[in-house]
Amino acid sequence: MMTGMQRLAAAINGTESDRIPVFCNLLDQGAGALGMPLEEYYSRGECVAEAQLRMRDKYGHDNVWSLFYVGKEAELLGCRKILFASDGPPNVEEWVIKSLDDVQRLQVPSDVSSHPAFEEGLKCLRLLRQEVGGKYPICAYLTASMALPALLMGMEKWMELLFLGPAGVRDELLARCHEFFVKELLAYRNAGADVLVYSNPFGSTDIVPRKFFLEHSLPWIEKDVRAVGTPGLVYYCGMSRMNPVLATVLERTGIGVYYLGPFDDVREGKEILAGRALTCGVINDIRLIDWSREEIRREVKRIIEAGRPGGRFLFGTGVMPCGIPEANIRTMLEAAYEFGSDENGRIR
Repeated sequence: MMTGMQRLAAAINGTESDRIPVFCNLLDQGAGALGMPLEEYYSRGECVAEAQLRMRDKYGHDNVWSLFYVGKEAELLGCRKILFASDGPPNVEEWVIKSLDDVQRLQVPSDVSSHPAFEEGLKCLRLLRQEVGGKYPICAYLTASMALPALLMGMEKWMELLFLGPAGVRDELLARCHEFFVKELLAYRNAGADVLVYSNPFGSTDIVPRKFFLEHSLPWIEKDVRAVGTPGLVYYCGMSRMNPVLATVLERTGIGVYYLGPFDDVREGKEILAGRALTCGVINDIRLIDWSREEIRREVKRIIEAGRPGGRFLFGTGVMPCGIPEANIRTMLEAAYEFGSDENGRIR
């Protein structure tokens, strides 16, 4: 039987495999797996690593995560308070930037890997590397320069600054966020992360008009990618559609993996990429909360049948809410394994 890393490499290279790679993004579920409250769970890197390993063994998917919660990036930049819910992901409670004057005071750590807020994440990464390094892809989550300010000042204030200015303050904030992004990505890469998910909702024309995307979003995407290179990088728009920008991003950046939104047409995405990159078809996993077994299997089959022909395809999930019943997670994954190989148990 092939490992998850071998399946991913085969999908990227277009070579034969026993089945398509299947990524399942189980994050907050780890606290339940260990019987711990979220706040305690996310305070200990060894707990996150243990839960990731347990859940991968339990369900058989092809990846593990070093991600704790997205607000961790705000903590690295000075956030002192995270709100922990009992049944949902942690979120930023205290904004780092409360007024435009705070932009000038924003301090980017000189060394992300030695920052106290990175300590437990680094511990988690090292344990995952020790246990499954080279066998299963270890994923890290990076917020793009243009999206990071929303974690520092809130989406409403960032949208106002982004679209209305003042331009000097906006550009200064983006420059500092870019500096942080580069340092954070290199810290993850040096620690052994294999898959670097580049998250940028502003890289989708669902969020910004196409003219704004071309004139503002794309130049910052290019700057981010040029600074860190494409190895391991995955383009992700936070579950927004990316088909309208796929060709442009591929041609301008050379990124080799695209994690489509659940409302993208998978077949169209593959046609746009035309074998030049790995296409990831993503299920609308919020619906897994109340879909029946038959509905889940039908949707998984639809996505895989659209994406599997010609190879270079991966099946994946998005946010995977805690409210999804365990039986539905298992149904989805078993269907992906079944439809993700041919009658001979092979795929190319």
